Amino acid sequence: MKNKILFCGVILIALSVSCAKNPFTGKNTLALVPNSEILPSAFAQYSTFLKENKVLTATNDAKRVEQIGIKIKNAAEKWLNANGYKDYLKDYQWEYKLVENKEVNAWCMPGGKIVVYSGILPITKDDAGLATVMGHEVAHALANHGQQRMSAGMLQQLGAVGTTAALGNTSAETQQIAMTAYGAVTQFGGMLPFSRSHESEADKIGLTLMAIAGYNPDTAISFWQRMSAASGGQKPAEFMSTHPSDETRIANIKRLVPEAKAEALKFGVSFK
Repeated sequence: MKNKILFCGVILIALSVSCAKNPFTGKNTLALVPNSEILPSAFAQYSTFLKENKVLTATNDAKRVEQIGIKIKNAAEKWLNANGYKDYLKDYQWEYKLVENKEVNAWCMPGGKIVVYSGILPITKDDAGLATVMGHEVAHALANHGQQRMSAGMLQQLGAVGTTAALGNTSAETQQIAMTAYGAVTQFGGMLPFSRSHESEADKIGLTLMAIAGYNPDTAISFWQRMSAASGGQKPAEFMSTHPSDETRIANIKRLVPEAKAEALKFGVSFK
């Protein structure tokens, strides 16, 4: 019993001292692993990835990726400076690379390391579509979603250790059933909803950034509609997925577009 109480106390202390308020979401978020550890690791992984993949540099599309990336980064700086977070990006090292890959994908590692796969360009169609993608991916980095996922994973593991300790005097069969239940509950009731909430946050932040950068957020709706059509409906049910359903995402974006436009107007950017 003493060990159980001690274990719970350790978790509560860890939670109380390892939260950080994010300027983009306004939320106190899990930060069990500091960015001082995360960013150097992310930069090294990014460098390795670029060495192992074909990076396109001299094409018009590669130039577009870099130009739009810079505009999105500048938009983030404008927003942060205007809201009293001037030094928030001081440890970021921005890069924007187009990689030859048929996969429909793009990502941004912690610290501003962006990759766009050439396979997504037919769906983005134009600069505004590409800005939708890059704004969304940059938003993940700005909201420290990678740090939060790592922290949540650590807590899930700690919970598993605590559950095992609590079941120490039970049969092996009981322990197996309990751990299977624990895994299902934490995955479907915790980790997956957590991930879906990150996607929705990135959509919201991304819309604001693309709007401040001068790209009409209305175009994000048609982009996600094209993404939905490209998937052919081959996606798991929302409760089993790391992402919101296409219907949920598009509905949320439609609701958020006026807010993004209003935010852009504060920086002198307006849309008809």
